[in-house]
Formats: sequence, structure tokens, C-alpha cells
Amino acid sequence: MPNFPIVDAHVHIYDPAALPYHWLKNAPAINKAHLPADYTRLTAPVVVEKYVFAEVDVEVGRHVDEANWVAEQAKADKRIAGIVASVPLERGKAVEADLAVLAKMPLVKSIRRLMQHFVDQPGWCLQPGFVEGMKLLPKYGLSFDLCILHPQMADTIELVRRCPEVSFILDHIGKPGIKANLREPWWSQMKELASLPNVICKVSGVVTEDDHKAWTYDRVAPYVARSIECFGFDRVAFGGDWPVLELASTYPRWVEVVDRVTAGSSEADLRNLYRDNAIRFYRL
Repeated sequence: MPNFPIVDAHVHIYDPAALPYHWLKNAPAINKAHLPADYTRLTAPVVVEKYVFAEVDVEVGRHVDEANWVAEQAKADKRIAGIVASVPLERGKAVEADLAVLAKMPLVKSIRRLMQHFVDQPGWCLQPGFVEGMKLLPKYGLSFDLCILHPQMADTIELVRRCPEVSFILDHIGKPGIKANLREPWWSQMKELASLPNVICKVSGVVTEDDHKAWTYDRVAPYVARSIECFGFDRVAFGGDWPVLELASTYPRWVEVVDRVTAGSSEADLRNLYRDNAIRFYRL
């Protein structure tokens, strides 16, 4: 594991007793409170200096409440250095009021709308309302987290092209079809996406794209390596995706995968991957 404290670019904390998360009914293994103390216990012996909270698909209309709840948690856990808040950007100009409220919260750094929910609607992220909402983000000093499934890569590339003033980060390396042993077109599209200067890549959520019980290093490593190859160490950020990660792996085991893929890299490159790029992108 790294010989320095890391900055985790993707962590979920939540409490179903505090806010409604209906999707958890389909994920019984993690359908319970996951709080900072649990994260501390289950990431050991990895040392995490700071982490970024990523929205957890809270029930519609409660996205500002979720951001406020996390801000309260941050008063007790100073490691929470940033918040990626949920906003239904497809509402276009109508979301500006929510963006204005969220932008006044010092920890809110980025916005996410789970585009993966609309994988069966080609072109969804290119609809005028979504693009209009997206283009509001720079006005409020906010970036955007792209959470997609691999069939949505072409539309995502076009979205990034249409919004050159927005800073994007690709969550979970675009969720390639690892379980089905698919490489193309994701393999080529990652290079195309990386050619756009306003997007970086989050090395997270990889093992859960394979068979949760039977994944191996040899199956997932090429996808991690390809992501780093395309974006370079200056534009990748490590993410744990805890506790979703626990559906397939322990936190230390995931760190070991990334360590093994990057074995022989310079300390400067590893610091970029494991902490510095997240600090820069999320302005921590």
C-alpha cells in the first residue's frame, strides 16, 4: 500500500434512518448505516487523510437534504473534505436555485446525476435540458462527476465536447463490461475521451464490474492499466467506492490491486494518483 496517507476521491456514507435510499432494498448486504466510524474500521490498515463524499442516489427531491446531512457529519469527521451532490440537471434552468443553495456550502465541490439510470435511453445526456443544466455549473464554481455504463461512452464524449467550460471526472473508469470480458468499444473510447482536456478519470468501482464472487486480478488489471495509460498519472484519481466496494472486495484488497498495476511507478506519479489529483480536481 502507499507509504503516505491517501485522499480517497469516492466514498459513500449514508444512514437509511436519516434519509430514504430506495435502491438499498436491492442491495441487502449494504442496506444499513455506513458512517465515518465504519469507514475508518474497514479501510484499515490503509491510512486515509481526506475523502470526498459522493452522492448515494437519495430519493427524488432530497438531494439538498443529503448534502446538508453530510455537512453535519463533516463537523465530527474532518477527513470529509468535499461533497459531490446530486442534482437533476435535466430540468435545465429550473435547477439553478438548487445550484445556488449548494454552491454556498463550502464542502460542495461537484455535482452528479446518475446517468447510468438512463442507459436504455440513447442520447439522454444530450437532451437540451441536461446540457443547459450542465452549462450552469461553471457559474457556481462546480464540476461534474460522470457516472455511466460503458454503452453510454459515445454520448458522454459528445457531452464533454459540448461543454468545454465544465470540468468533468469520469467515475469508475466508465464501468466497462469486465464481467462479459468486453473491451471494445470502451478500450478505444477511453483514448478518445482522454483526448479532451476538460476531463480526468477516477480509478474506482472496478472490481464490482466483474463477478463479485469470482473476480481476479488478471481480469480487472488490464482495465485499470488502460485507464492510466490513456489519461496519464496527471489525470487519474484513486477512489475506494466504499461501501459498494464491499460487495466484491475489502478496501485493502482493492488498494493492493491498484498498487500491483502501478508497481515500479515513481513516487510522484503515485502521489498524483492517490492524492494530489483529487486535491486539485475537487479543490480540497
